[in-house]
Amino acid sequence: MDHHITVGSKGRDSRQDGTKVRDLGFDFAKGVLIILVIIGHLLQYVIYRGTDDFWLSPYFKSIYMFHMPLFMAISGYLSSGAILRKSFPQGVIDRARQLVLPMFWCALIWLSKAALMSSTTSLSGGMLDFLREFIGTYWFIWAAFASFVLIKLLTTFNGSSVWIIGASAIAIAFAPVPWSITPLVRYTYPFFCLGFLFAQPIGWQAASIRRHKAIFVVLLSMAAFMCFLVWGKETYVYNNLVLIYDAQSAKQVLLMFDGSVASSAVAMQLIFLCWRVGYSTRVAHFVAVELGQSTLLLYLLQGAVFRFMDLIRFGELWDLTSRIGVATLLGAAIVVTAMTIRRIVRELGYVSRSYA
Repeated sequence: MDHHITVGSKGRDSRQDGTKVRDLGFDFAKGVLIILVIIGHLLQYVIYRGTDDFWLSPYFKSIYMFHMPLFMAISGYLSSGAILRKSFPQGVIDRARQLVLPMFWCALIWLSKAALMSSTTSLSGGMLDFLREFIGTYWFIWAAFASFVLIKLLTTFNGSSVWIIGASAIAIAFAPVPWSITPLVRYTYPFFCLGFLFAQPIGWQAASIRRHKAIFVVLLSMAAFMCFLVWGKETYVYNNLVLIYDAQSAKQVLLMFDGSVASSAVAMQLIFLCWRVGYSTRVAHFVAVELGQSTLLLYLLQGAVFRFMDLIRFGELWDLTSRIGVATLLGAAIVVTAMTIRRIVRELGYVSRSYA
């Protein structure tokens, strides 16, 4: 969700007349991904609500194989400038400021849900509920922040060493820590590392990957398709918790990482292709400028909406047609509301910079 670092199409520090050049291709990619985040939650909370069938849905699977890993990789790529240029205290402070708004959102969500449900809970129970909402609702923000801090710490002492950052990615990914959102952090951190490393001007990118790009795309497409075919309920990070304790769990965890890497790479190529072909159209411009530059706002808003979904009881009248209709209206309402808020706060200085 990182949104304030700009990247030129020819490198992360591309400049024109001494100013940073914002690459709308990355904004377009973020816009597409935040749409997929909303669609994925609509599938889970509306279309397949009340069942576990969403785990086996080909639509759900095709989104969840790559959308958050790719989001994290883009975050790592776009954060590279801040990681390398800023001091450790300044970089961490600037990134921590992005969590203030989610804190207020989470507090409002918890208080509103408590008031609506009118449940009688103890103070300690209420605080535990608040912490679960506080941490779980916007886990991606915490994962991006933790990844930023760790990479910043590593680069402070060792520069942008490929080997050290790669070793940290492997060590954290396979650390047997299943508490709270740590599995999600461990799952996405390696992708932050990949994004950061791809932002570095080192020869192996141009000499190897770019030279054989077509071959890599074909091979990765084949790998992604094969992973898609065997991807199951236990392949999701939410179920396997990135824990290896026998041969079967090792298979699922490795399948998860392999499938996510391959599908993320292919998805990024397809998204950039769509941008190159349609960048001049109104739809592409809307996705890049309006949605791609408002990913934090959209993420916060959709998180709030879906946290309230457990207050809605779906009865027998909620057939598939009704659910699809509700999902369509709800998704459109989230986007319209976010765009309205963005326009309202556009002139509010720091607040507007939190959304753009």
